[in-house]
Amino acid sequence: MSGSNSWLRAQRKSDLVEVADNVGLTNYEGLKKAELEIALDQYLSQNSSTFSSDPRVAGFYNSQAKTRSSPIKKEIVSEEPEKPLRATKRRVTKAPEDFSTDDDSRAVVATSNAVLRTPRVASLASRIPLPASPADVAQAVDRSTVAVRQRVASIYQDSGVNEAAHATRESLSTVTSILFTVAAFELYFLRREVLADTYAFTIPAMSFLGTNDYPVHIPDMFLLLTSSFWSPTLLWLATSLVIPATFGYFYNLSVANQPAPGRGRRPSAPTPDYIVDPLTFSIVKALVSYVVYAQGVTFYGLVDETSIARINGALYGGWKGVLVGSAITGLTSLYDAILRK
Repeated sequence: MSGSNSWLRAQRKSDLVEVADNVGLTNYEGLKKAELEIALDQYLSQNSSTFSSDPRVAGFYNSQAKTRSSPIKKEIVSEEPEKPLRATKRRVTKAPEDFSTDDDSRAVVATSNAVLRTPRVASLASRIPLPASPADVAQAVDRSTVAVRQRVASIYQDSGVNEAAHATRESLSTVTSILFTVAAFELYFLRREVLADTYAFTIPAMSFLGTNDYPVHIPDMFLLLTSSFWSPTLLWLATSLVIPATFGYFYNLSVANQPAPGRGRRPSAPTPDYIVDPLTFSIVKALVSYVVYAQGVTFYGLVDETSIARINGALYGGWKGVLVGSAITGLTSLYDAILRK
């Protein structure tokens, strides 16, 4: 029993069984406590390279290291052969320094035994979670912030919003888109005049939302069957779209500016930048709108004066608003032509 490690001797048999299970010792079921101590001592000594860093058996290797290098052990061994000298029965009075030395050595042994007997307490203390420090909290917040930012960025990229925005900008960044935008602006105000709204139904009030009764009006589609709709609508289509587009198609300045074919090649029909010249379109629209809406020319009764008045009153700014829109599209076409050169 004295040949085993002091740390193993300090353990109970149930603790030794647990240590044997942890280190993988086999065939120990029928061993007594002393035999199990010796078996564990030999097994752990042979496999010190494997288990020396294991905190569960750290006490064994600490005790083994102290046993090899402790001066107390050496002193005890050196004093054992002198035991027969006590037959003289002479009383030896110890000096105060010897008492202090013995007390110190006993304190060292007691301290080492206390340290060796408490590996389980140390392991339990290491398992108890300590409260997080401010630095740990800050790092956790930073990690959460980075994770949320990356997640939002991935959702934004997967949604295709960026691609849709670029595609929309590319589609609207043309002279043709600006021409249609100006025409849609005029048509928005003209619709209220030629296709007036009529009452359809009422959305009842909702007390929990704090809303009142809301009447809903929709365009009166029966006006499509009357001349009250078609007369001003056809006049606006003629002055704002049909006549300017016809002149823009035949008076297309971009056709004349196409490069000449090379020598030896057959001349082919030039491909214009625009099917309808936007500058010619804007100029003709401004002239026709000024003549019809500002001067009131009816072209020998072909144009209804009532329709002229209705369109003048419906469009934003009247005929002056039409001229401003034509100026905007004309300047845009000039700017586009400059960029193409």
